[in-house]
This record gives sequence, structure tokens and C-alpha cells, in this order.
Amino acid sequence: MTQFLADVLPLVGVPDPGIGTPPPGSEKLLTALGWATWIVTGMCVAGVMGVAARMALIHHRGEGGRHAVGLAWVMAACVLLGSASGLVSALLS
Repeated sequence: MTQFLADVLPLVGVPDPGIGTPPPGSEKLLTALGWATWIVTGMCVAGVMGVAARMALIHHRGEGGRHAVGLAWVMAACVLLGSASGLVSALLS
């Protein structure tokens, strides 16, 4: 598979959007995106901590298994957050 990709990718080529000039006011947009990234990352960490606390409570009560779904959703959100810029870049190219 790796050899196939190595053979095909040079033929297809990678699109070069160029350097371009950012529009006026783009600094404020980048600042807002930076804040949003920090807030959402904090929410993901809080979500994992919340699931961990719920896991401890459920284990203490002797119940089990229901926390796995919550952890899966939180981890899916973390993966989506981590790959957000890559996904958007792939969609735009």
C-alpha cells in the first residue's frame, strides 16, 4: 500500500494554494479561533474527567459497563477536535 501511494502521489501532485495575502482583520479571527481551541480543549479534558468520576462512582456501587459509551463519545469528540484543521484543509483542497 505504501509503495502504491509513493507511485501515485507524484503523478497526482499536491495543489499549491500559494502564499496569498490575509484579509484585513484576520488577526482578530485567528485570536478568536485560538480562544475557541483553548475552550473546547478544556471542555474535552473536563469531559474525560467527568467520565472518570462517573466510572469511579459506578464501580463503587457495583454497577458496570454503562460508562464505556460516555467515554467513547468524549474520546470521539477529542479526536474530532484534534483533527479539525486537517479535516477542513482536506475538504477545502
